[in-house]
Amino acid sequence: MSTYNGHKSYNAWNVSLWLSNDEGLYRLACECIRRTKNRSEAVDKLMNYLPDSTPDGVKFTKTNVRLALVDWA
Repeated sequence: MSTYNGHKSYNAWNVSLWLSNDEGLYRLACECIRRTKNRSEAVDKLMNYLPDSTPDGVKFTKTNVRLALVDWA
């Protein structure tokens, strides 16, 4: 299985990069995690607030967002 910088794909890596390194997106993701019971609910809530894509043009999909949040506390 081929990976991209330790992530499942370029798209998963790119979404993770933006959620982890853009202060506004990071705070939004943390707040969604804090206010929900599990990651699935956090992803659903977060999807309501995210733009269509990252500044690099990669779509914020439920799959990529879920993969980005896997290791978050």
